[in-house]
Amino acid sequence: MISSISLSLPYIVLFSHVVFAFLFLFLIFRDSWGKNIADWLGSHAVILAFIVSLVAVAGSLFYSEVVGFEPCVLCWWQRVFLYPLPVLFGVAIWKKSNSAFSYAVPMTLFAALIAAYQSYVFLGGISLLSCTAVDGACSKVYVKEFGYITIPIMSLTVSLYILLIAWTNKIYENRHA
Repeated sequence: MISSISLSLPYIVLFSHVVFAFLFLFLIFRDSWGKNIADWLGSHAVILAFIVSLVAVAGSLFYSEVVGFEPCVLCWWQRVFLYPLPVLFGVAIWKKSNSAFSYAVPMTLFAALIAAYQSYVFLGGISLLSCTAVDGACSKVYVKEFGYITIPIMSLTVSLYILLIAWTNKIYENRHA
């Protein structure tokens, strides 16, 4: 069971990249053929952000606590910025408010920057930081599928999804103000 989940996560991420591209196109063409999808996404933005952030936290905990991958310092910093998001969005759902995005966007931007840097290093870039984790966990690539999907790419994907949803929410609020 654990190995089948672990093997399926990169496929889910790959599929999510395709979905992300379509959602981005729907937003770009929101004044023509993408209007209905963009409006639906905007009206459900908080719930979608909650689901994305909750799945991200669950996936992160699965890799570290169930599979046993040791998170490096950069992974921990990404967790610092992403782990509060399900709570923020959960409270926003409960209060029926969209104000969580004003707190979530800066945190998500920090997580995205760290994930982008770590992805750059994992995909062959030169590291500017030394690893402080036990056994050099910063240099261990636990997952690499399709030539580019690593755990930092998964984190970057989550960050970009939340930023896309926040943008969708902003567009929806401006249209229906």
